[in-house]
Amino acid sequence: MSEPVEDTICAVATAVGEGGIGIVRISGKESLRVAASLVRLRSGRPLDSLKGHTLHHADIVDPSAVPGASGGSRAAPAIDEALLVLMRAPHSYTGEDVVEIHCHGGPLVLQMICEALTRSGARLAQPGEFTKRAFLNGRLDLTQAEAVLDTIRAKTGSSLRLAQEQLRGALSKEIERLREVLLGMLAHVEAAIDFTEEDIAFIPAEALSKGIQDASTAISRLAESCREGRILREGVTAAIVGRPNVGKSSLLNALLRTDRAIVTPVPGTTRDVLEEVLNIRGVPVRLLDTAGVRDTDDPVEQEGVRRSRAAMEQAELLLILLDGSFPLGEDDRALLAQHQDKTRLVAVNKSDMPGKIRPSELAELVPGGAVLWISAKTGSGLEELRDRIRTLILRGDFEPGEAAVITRLRHQTALLKAKESLSHAAGSVEARLSGEFVALDLRAALDALGEITGAITTEDVLERIFSEFCIGK
Repeated sequence: MSEPVEDTICAVATAVGEGGIGIVRISGKESLRVAASLVRLRSGRPLDSLKGHTLHHADIVDPSAVPGASGGSRAAPAIDEALLVLMRAPHSYTGEDVVEIHCHGGPLVLQMICEALTRSGARLAQPGEFTKRAFLNGRLDLTQAEAVLDTIRAKTGSSLRLAQEQLRGALSKEIERLREVLLGMLAHVEAAIDFTEEDIAFIPAEALSKGIQDASTAISRLAESCREGRILREGVTAAIVGRPNVGKSSLLNALLRTDRAIVTPVPGTTRDVLEEVLNIRGVPVRLLDTAGVRDTDDPVEQEGVRRSRAAMEQAELLLILLDGSFPLGEDDRALLAQHQDKTRLVAVNKSDMPGKIRPSELAELVPGGAVLWISAKTGSGLEELRDRIRTLILRGDFEPGEAAVITRLRHQTALLKAKESLSHAAGSVEARLSGEFVALDLRAALDALGEITGAITTEDVLERIFSEFCIGK
């Protein structure tokens, strides 16, 4: 694992743009000295005399504007009025001395403060560097650090709840529980190896086999949660598809409860793919409204149809929309015959009008007969549509927070490595091979689990994870 760096970093910790409040964060051994060069407390006290985790009124000055000026010199012009908070190591986010300057949230003010800090000895932080230092200093493990990013990016209450559970250590505790089980078995195996001449059986082969099997089952169960965890974290892509004028844009507007897409009675109004992210029963859904699929000589509409077909290939869920006020046409039948390997939901729109599609016709074309009758105009059937979308995306019994859930492919890959090593260990026990073989595989499983929490990691893994963060976090 990398050693904590010694230099002091600074960055704007609030979002880009104008705001009532902007925060500049400084972290490192020289935080107090660097901050003191700019901070002039209204109380007149020196910065290092302040009590931690308390706010103090201050002026932020630019000592470089006047040669020989310092933070305590009234010759230095003020950049802004601010509140300042000091958090001493190890009781801070990074585990280092941290100073935060809470000033007005104008981009120029924040830029000038950061520039003054760099002239005083700090350097601008890299993306995710504050959280990386929190990990390196033992304040967070790797799954908790990832949960910080997931909390920032959460799009629904369910995804936020899952991120918060992971940030509080739900996944870490389950991984450590599994590691403790494996460590216990490994200790017995290695003890038997060390005292082989004593002919002492520290753990019977049957008990060892059962312990390995139980651990493997728990690891499999956790690995299987990756699909749901990633869906709640990343969301899914769903495309509304159908021939022209079946009501695709009307359905998008109805689900969003706003006039996002232009709707006219003229077929072919939608010429491009419109995209919106919405919350459907706690699941982030990236909804694509596509151009109507049909043969056409219009070159612009042809491009729209091409993009629609590309969206259908990309989407994880197809919402196939039919116009119930017209009989099924060849375009409808052709669309229903396509992409049967994908997760699909067929909805018949315009149920508020006299119906021209017989359910018996659809029963022949839609396997399982999973068809909904809706009206984008009146809202009829839309709540059932939302329920059905969630059921198709997530397991019906899945509820975030009830058990540890993994949210990343990195987690799943490590778990599968651990399971494979346990499979080898179980084979060695069954074949009555030397304890060294069993111990080797148990250690490999422990190392794989350690990769999840960061107990075992490499610099390239850390760089890949923390590069996803924004600067200032």
